[in-house]
Amino acid sequence: MTVLPLALVWQRTDTIGGEFVLLDDRDGLTAQGLSFTAAPVKYSVRYELATDPAWVSTHLDLTTEGEGWRRSVRMDRTGGRWRVTTSESGNLNTAVPAAPLAGIEDPDRLAEAYDVAVYDSPLTCTLPIRRLNLLAQTPGTAHTILSAWVVLPSLAVLPVENSYTVLDERSIRFTSATSRADVTVDGSGFVTNYPGMATR
Repeated sequence: MTVLPLALVWQRTDTIGGEFVLLDDRDGLTAQGLSFTAAPVKYSVRYELATDPAWVSTHLDLTTEGEGWRRSVRMDRTGGRWRVTTSESGNLNTAVPAAPLAGIEDPDRLAEAYDVAVYDSPLTCTLPIRRLNLLAQTPGTAHTILSAWVVLPSLAVLPVENSYTVLDERSIRFTSATSRADVTVDGSGFVTNYPGMATR
């Protein structure tokens, strides 16, 4: 197993929880992370994530687990297409009655998604920031992209449109259909403060 040279830790600000990540960002991204959330549902997350040298997401293997259930999703992008496979043990619906199925019925809906976005994961905010080289662009520069959004804890995968606007050399405005946040990042594009979600 590869030893990864960097570690980042975020503390949730909206609930009890946090995220710990080991990573190497010298030639694209290789990352191994774990997180947990205490409310409204108690669950843990373990994942492995990789991009190509241009920071296009190529692989995500993620498992989420709680009392009496476990779900996994594996996503691989090759030849411009995503392949998504899932597995499940136990019954998440006892904890989350309306939880949708894991994965996505038609992965071709993700054809234009170059980034994965894991729900409430500060790490995955960095993927489009680095891929689009946002920190080198002038304030006011905006990009609207399609992401492969992985919902937690269900692991449903959805194509979701998000916008990223450069505010200054350390701030990016993230906007989706349901939320907006002015995110502060370090010089490498990793989140230092995501208002209402996490800080490090």
